Parts: sequence; structure tokens; C-alpha cells
Amino acid sequence: MKKPRILIFSLAYLPFMGGAEYEIREVTDRLADGFDFDMVTYRFDSSWPREEKIGNINIFRVGRGKKSEEYYGRSLAKILFVFQAAWKAAKLHRHHRYCLTWAMMAAYAGAAGLFFKWLCPKIPFFLTLEEGDSEEHILNRVGLFYPLWRRIFQKADYVQAESNFLAGFGKRHGAKARVEVIPNGVDVSRFTQEFSSEELTSLWLQLNISADDKIVITTSRLVPKNAVDILIKSIAEVRAKFPNIKCLLLGIGKDEEKLKDLRKNLGLEKEVIFVGEIPHREIPRYLKIADIFVRASRSEGMGNSFIEAMAAGVPIIGTNVGGIPDFLHERETGLFVKVDDHQDLAEKILLLLRDEHLRQKLIRQGKDLAINHYSWDKIA
Repeated sequence: MKKPRILIFSLAYLPFMGGAEYEIREVTDRLADGFDFDMVTYRFDSSWPREEKIGNINIFRVGRGKKSEEYYGRSLAKILFVFQAAWKAAKLHRHHRYCLTWAMMAAYAGAAGLFFKWLCPKIPFFLTLEEGDSEEHILNRVGLFYPLWRRIFQKADYVQAESNFLAGFGKRHGAKARVEVIPNGVDVSRFTQEFSSEELTSLWLQLNISADDKIVITTSRLVPKNAVDILIKSIAEVRAKFPNIKCLLLGIGKDEEKLKDLRKNLGLEKEVIFVGEIPHREIPRYLKIADIFVRASRSEGMGNSFIEAMAAGVPIIGTNVGGIPDFLHERETGLFVKVDDHQDLAEKILLLLRDEHLRQKLIRQGKDLAINHYSWDKIA
């Protein structure tokens, strides 16, 4: 018997791998027995094939693509993607007769989903909200296109928000259909796995870390919203009272050179280590050697990296913004820090370095929450 077929709109997909792309892969992997999946996405690199199968998704890429084109930020090519994707989807629909379209985020993919909805009004339109930027930033970027952007919310037949914050965001901007909070998840088996002492020792040596060092880690894009600058400044404060401190920054982004200059100006070349982009499958090994996970976000849709750290048994520190309060409960599953306050962050890091009882409590309760409520098997 032929399985129902779902069409996904996503501006980016593999080899790009952020939270949105990760969600698509994890969900489609787990629903493959019941559905077939196609995706229309943008061809960022001209060397990428226009059609291929990745996992359980048939990928169709539109656009010419240039290696020099930056993924993050607005461009004419991304605006054209909206029309190219909707047109490509309409052609595919003639052959495959989709039962549902799924747009990942209410921007370019959401607009493509909207245009397809206008072309094929009987096909249900499912919208996922995973926006991580602040509402003010999003509205500034939308600008004069706001009436069109608002129509994305109005025409969606169902809205999945990854946090209570994003559910309210969707309702404020016109969602008329049911809005339900279904968070991102974590691959429990991957992030709870154990590693041999030889594997961990090898990683310590690779990073020039000694057994006496305490390690603060973050996994995030190096962009303003993730406040990596605040973390670096806090490490300078921590070092004054706790010399054996190391900070691992996993990720890349447009602020990398600026952050490296900040590290140099603060004399933290030995303490702050830019690890670079690490394949997602390797992140659990880095988390396993860490003592504290920090992301001092200025805005956050949900923050899947926090859940991964919790599952790996690393206590978390985050800000009370966006979707973070859904899972971070003060002194129960983590610690809150004030936004843009590196001194407060330094004090919270020092608290966890000195109070082992509190640290173990956060580890235990955070891990329980991640495993019992954020497993991908349940969420998919």
C-alpha cells in the first residue's frame, strides 16, 4: 500500500546542520514507516546535486548557489527561493499528490508554504516555529513585508511551536489555527553514552587540558544573539579566583574574529579555546569532559543545546529569555543568569565550581527531565 507523502519546505538542509535541520532529520527518521518525504530547499553551493536522497527524504534543491554566499542574513537569492520553491512544489505535487506540506520556520520556507497553499488550497499547511532571534529583530527584518509575513500565520492549518514563548509569538502575529507546543528533542542514546578513559584522555591532550582544569563549554553559533562575548568576559572574572579554568567554544559564525580579538585583549589565549565546527555526532564526547554548560543568550526560541547538555549530565546556566524557562527551573534543573551581565555569569560559574552538592542536584534533575520529556522517540 502506498504511503502518504509529505512535502517539506526548508531554506537549508544538510550539509548545513542547525537546530531546524536536526529536527527535520530526527522526525523523518522516526516516521519513515508511515510516510514518504520530499523536501524543497535552497542550493547554497553550486557543487551540491539538485536532487539526491538523504536519510528518508528526497531532496530537491532550487537556485543557482554560490560558494561565497553567506547562509545567515538576507539576500535576493533567498527571496527568489520563495517563488522557486513554491513553483517546484506545485510541479512535484502533480506527480506525488501530497497529503501535507510542512514549512520549517515562518520566514522563507514559511512564505514558500504560503504561496503553495494559495496554489493548492486543499492541501493542509503545517508550520513549525523555531525562530531563535528576538521578536524585535525579526520584525525589523520583516519590515515592509509584514502583511505578507503575517499571512503565513493566518493561512497555516496547524502551528507547532517549540516553546511557550514561540506559541505566544505565533498567536500575536495572526495564527488562527491550533497552536501547540511540541519542543525539540534529544537523541537520548547518543547523549547519554559513556566513553572510555582513553578516549577522554585523548581529547584532553588534543585540547591541551590537564586533569586539574575545570571546563566550561558552549555549543552555539558565534553570533550576537548567543552572547559568547559575555561568556568570554566572565571567564576573565572566574580566572582571577579560579586559575584552573578552561572554556571550550564549539561552533563557528560571523563574530569569530571579533571574539578572538576579545580573547586576546583579555589575555585569555590559554583559557578560551575556539574548537570550531564539530560534527553533531561528536558533541557528546566534548560534553562528557565538561563541568558546566553555558549559553548566556540574548534571545532563544528554545535552545536545543541545553537539552543535549542536560542529557549528557552537564549542569546548565542560561538566561530567562524565550523558551529557556520551559526547561530551566532555578536551582532545580539549572541556574539563571542576567542578560548581558558577565559578572553575574562569573558568580554562577564559581558557585557551581564550589558547590558540588548543588552541581550534582542539577545534573541529576536535568538529566531526568531531558530523558523523560525530550526524547526524540516521544516527540516525533
